[in-house]
Amino acid sequence: MRKMARLVVFSLLALLGAVAAQHGSINGSYPPPSPSPHGSPSIAPVPSSSPSPPGSPRVAPMPSPPSSRPPTPSRPSPHGSPSIAPVPSPSPSSPGSPRVAPMPSPPSSRPRPPTPSPPSQAPPSPAGPQLMVGFYKDSCPRAEEIVSEVVRSATTMNPGIGAGLIRMAFHDCFVQGCDASVLLDPTPANPQPEKLGPPNFLSLRGFEVIDEAKDKLEKACPGKVSCADIIQFAARDASYFLSNGRVNFMMPAGRRDGRVSLASETLQFLPPPFFNLAQLVANFRAKNLTVDDLVVLSGAHTIGRSHCSSFSGPLSPPTSYMNLGLSGSLRRQCPVKPNSSNDPTVVQDVVTPNRMDSQYYRNVLNRNALFNSDAALLTSLQTRQMVFFNAFDPGLWEQRFEAAMVKMAGIEVKTDINGEIRRNCRVVN
Repeated sequence: MRKMARLVVFSLLALLGAVAAQHGSINGSYPPPSPSPHGSPSIAPVPSSSPSPPGSPRVAPMPSPPSSRPPTPSRPSPHGSPSIAPVPSPSPSSPGSPRVAPMPSPPSSRPRPPTPSPPSQAPPSPAGPQLMVGFYKDSCPRAEEIVSEVVRSATTMNPGIGAGLIRMAFHDCFVQGCDASVLLDPTPANPQPEKLGPPNFLSLRGFEVIDEAKDKLEKACPGKVSCADIIQFAARDASYFLSNGRVNFMMPAGRRDGRVSLASETLQFLPPPFFNLAQLVANFRAKNLTVDDLVVLSGAHTIGRSHCSSFSGPLSPPTSYMNLGLSGSLRRQCPVKPNSSNDPTVVQDVVTPNRMDSQYYRNVLNRNALFNSDAALLTSLQTRQMVFFNAFDPGLWEQRFEAAMVKMAGIEVKTDINGEIRRNCRVVN
């Protein structure tokens, strides 16, 4: 009998240990991204070749947790952003809305996940150009200040322009790298550049802001500042102004402008709004971005508008992944079959449409998001946890978004060998 009692006790202890381990895996803190080959856990290497020279400005460390975040400055530092935009031709979602497993308990009961600080200059890369904060401090000292002034004026008049600039940065980087190829106009030699591709033709805005900034920069310091850098500075500044300063980071520079721009590549590389999670992960992985980057950059859907054609397929319950209130509201705003002459826009965040914040993640949890690609974030335990923490841990998403934007801005950067500094952002030299 004594032996039998011991066996029962040991069996119970083993069972409790297994349950505890399972509980820990579900209720554990938001897992940090996997380490990169260069040792930085969240910021992938932006191509670079040498350490920063003495005296060059350094990227300020990320803000500490919300309880001790420093006060936000009145405007961004002069030294320093998918939205993931929809493709206007989605296919219907599969029958049935995604099932959501129970959420972890509120993050206040656990330590917050670590948020790495960005480097002052990216780790060296054998093939890439040198990207560094303060790249124009000698050649065009007011470069970033000029861009910031133009973006401030534009977003003050129309916050939607700021959303367009953030989306433009994403669409530029995912096709041909961050090289301003998205800005090139059609020519007889190339009648179908990126900006005429289906994902861009209706959804991109803010080209006139880039033009104005470039015009002022050419007058201040001719031939010094690339259009590719202007796009990334503008996205950073738009993020700052639309978030009331809560998103505030420094952007390394030194990119060159590309000479190749093909509309056909937009469909190949930009993720459409009907993608499922596996497709989204593969799309981001092809650009050396992680699952964490995918979830964090999706948060840019907290600002801006989308055409009805991007999500109208799943508006008929019960196949819709949206809650009935949102799908009913959208049916009243959108035609049954949107087309080029009848394709209105609606806000992407129905709660705080003109403010860049973490409301997007609460919308996703409540099935109040527009796209299948948003709802897809709830279809795995890993991404569901990320959505939950970004939704309810104050300041967490803003910090991670800052790092993800810097990381994205280093995708396939051009050098003097395969790039240039355009005199006019709309045409190659």
